[in-house]
Amino acid sequence: MIKKLANNIFCIKIPLPETPLKSLNSVVFKGKDRNLVIDTGLNHDSCFAAMTSGLTELGIDLNRTDFFITHFHADHFGLLHRLITPDSRIYFNRPEAELMESWEGWEPMLEAAKVNGFPAEQLRAALENHPGFKHGSMWKPAMQVIHDDYEIRVGDYTLRAIETPGHTLGHICLYEPENKIFIAGDHVLGDITPNIQCWEEDENLLKDYLCSLDKVYNLPVDLVVPGHRTLFTDLKKRIDELKIHHQRRLEEVETILSKGSFDAYGTASQMTWEIRAASWEDFPIAQKWFATGEAISHLHLLEQENRIQKHFSADRIVYSQG
Repeated sequence: MIKKLANNIFCIKIPLPETPLKSLNSVVFKGKDRNLVIDTGLNHDSCFAAMTSGLTELGIDLNRTDFFITHFHADHFGLLHRLITPDSRIYFNRPEAELMESWEGWEPMLEAAKVNGFPAEQLRAALENHPGFKHGSMWKPAMQVIHDDYEIRVGDYTLRAIETPGHTLGHICLYEPENKIFIAGDHVLGDITPNIQCWEEDENLLKDYLCSLDKVYNLPVDLVVPGHRTLFTDLKKRIDELKIHHQRRLEEVETILSKGSFDAYGTASQMTWEIRAASWEDFPIAQKWFATGEAISHLHLLEQENRIQKHFSADRIVYSQG
């Protein structure tokens, strides 16, 4: 399905099979000499079919098309290698470009999950059900690394890059000032909450995320195009809702820890999640993975603000009120 956003600006809905996200909003800028596609979908045949069908309908020549990837998650990056041509330029962020260059596989994340209490017997199954593992791409393209306020010119438009770390280490949004369109990637979603998960002990991605929300709060915006689900108009209202959500989450974690010491997995098992499951034991393994990573991000923020304490117990990290 294609939606026209403005003159020569379109949104193609790319299905995301086997994920609760349902679909990706891929934005296309059509220019006289070059085109720009923002985010691509999973490395999956249904994504490829939807994307190529949409680009054909719009009259987009891939030989004259560049790509902007908001962040290195499989549902945004995975299909890229099936779309580019030798002349394509790929715009990407530095932190995640460096992560790709130093990639050591999934083992470090598995070790981080284990030390945060994720049951060892479920670790491999969690990985095998992770969309980044099933439908991602380990291909390392040549990319043009961009930074805050970098400008991309396509057709009659000039897009401004805005670094918004939090959902990932190097997430970048785009802003089109003429029509006041904010291409949000997974930084701000309209009817679901972006997953802020953290697996590195020295990172505080939730703090980064909240700062990134403040960074775009006063941006003049008439239309927000998130990476998934419904397009919307009131950016400030949605940011306010997201900040309240995370404040309540932080308070919930503090309440859980008031009952005793828990690792991240144990904390996540007691948090409130919007998922159709009778109990934590009934959660799909992949959702337990995401939930544990999100619990870690909240625990890190609380610990770094000295609201809780971190302890090392045997081969696990646990947290407590004191």
